[in-house]
Amino acid sequence: MELRFTHSFRKDYRGLSTELQKLTDKKLILFLENYHHPSLRIKKMGGFDYIWEARINRNYRFTFQIDDDTYLIRRVGPHDILKTP
Repeated sequence: MELRFTHSFRKDYRGLSTELQKLTDKKLILFLENYHHPSLRIKKMGGFDYIWEARINRNYRFTFQIDDDTYLIRRVGPHDILKTP
């Protein structure tokens, strides 16, 4: 599998604290190694047939979509990003 990142994700990521960036990095590595790991709490987003969300911590999420063997990481941030995934 391959990870690709949208411009929106890169912009969101730069706005995170260093601590949250490190935690996001760890979660993305875990995501790549074991997509079904329970700590990610992956679920399909309501209202979007092709977008999923995964948990970084209690308050932060990242969104993604799957295209064959590529995961397109769309956004990262607090729950507000789920309004525009």
